[in-house]
Amino acid sequence: MVTKYREINTESRIAIDADKLIVGKRLPFDVFVKDRGIIKHLFNKGMLFTNISKEVLKEKGISEVYISSNENFSIDNYLSATADKKTSPYDDPTLFKQYSFYKDKHHQIDKSLLLPGTKINFSLFVLESFNMKTVVEASEKSPALITESILNTTGDFLIKKSDIPLYHDYINSLLKEKAVSGKSNVKAIAIKENSKIVIKDLLDDPRSGEKIKESKLLVNNMIDCMLENRDSIYNLLTLRGYDYYTYTHSVNVCVLSIGLGVAIDLKKDDIEKLGIGAMLHDVGKSAVPHEILNKQGKLDDVEYRIMRNHVIEGEKILRTHKEIPEESFIPLLQHHEKLTGKGYPFKLSGDEIKLFGRITAIADCYDALTTQRPYKPAFTPFYALSIVAKETGDYDPDLLKTFIKMLGKIK
Repeated sequence: MVTKYREINTESRIAIDADKLIVGKRLPFDVFVKDRGIIKHLFNKGMLFTNISKEVLKEKGISEVYISSNENFSIDNYLSATADKKTSPYDDPTLFKQYSFYKDKHHQIDKSLLLPGTKINFSLFVLESFNMKTVVEASEKSPALITESILNTTGDFLIKKSDIPLYHDYINSLLKEKAVSGKSNVKAIAIKENSKIVIKDLLDDPRSGEKIKESKLLVNNMIDCMLENRDSIYNLLTLRGYDYYTYTHSVNVCVLSIGLGVAIDLKKDDIEKLGIGAMLHDVGKSAVPHEILNKQGKLDDVEYRIMRNHVIEGEKILRTHKEIPEESFIPLLQHHEKLTGKGYPFKLSGDEIKLFGRITAIADCYDALTTQRPYKPAFTPFYALSIVAKETGDYDPDLLKTFIKMLGKIK
């Protein structure tokens, strides 16, 4: 029996019932929704559609979704299929615990720095839709050559946590090579990758004065990059990750906050203070129990209160570091506050929320929306921006306009 659907001629889209999407099966097409007459990209092709994805559609009152008409050939086959027998780790506690364990033993990297023709002495793994596989086996005694076929692998590229020092050496060796040292994109990506390493170390040892100093230096490197070339923000960001990593999120929020600070012409000294606070805004999550931080479903009321307390815990940690500027505490303390007074931890509203807090709140919300988490799928950048833009009561509307313009090249 052929499934009924209708074509939207003006948009070249085909409409299907949202409840026809199959839980436990990957989407063979991009999924779009219609919002106020405008077609917006919601789910990416290849994403595993889970019960949580289904909840997102239900919560938003979406009963009909759209796909491109050139995907016509696969619609009936997809809709007549049944869910894959393989259970998603999001829906199976045992599988999710195993997945979380292996993920914690690895570190996410940007494959853009794995240049074809270069040799590495650390193994590479890929995580996609909760499946981890070995891509390259390498060691100091048996290095491996990076090839184009390796880089064409889909998913988050990971290395063993124990191999981070080797990866750090690899990054620095690239920067010393004349062939790449003059390339601004390589320099920007290297700054980002070193920042992720420092933040990961800091989350493991939040009272490390050495890592705090390193993070301040990297913030200044980011600022110099963006002052020299504002488009370097795209190289400093980790885009479209397949999974959530606190250290990657922290760096992204820092980059987005610095970018917005540059866009509104803040003084360099102020941007530095903003960037330090944004980089360290989630350091309090080091005090949140692992089982809550990585819970596969929505948090209950008690767990949510513990999670929200990461703001206060973060302040306690940073107060032990006397070299942190007082202004840098604002992003940490206010990144979850909303102009309407519905945020936390202090339920500040209006002018009580300072500029640094307003900037970091937008950056934090946007990056959270575009990153897949244990309790929700990732939204596309375009759709995430449209969601944030709707919340003009929660976020500064003038900053939002600048933020959206700043990220205009992101698809």
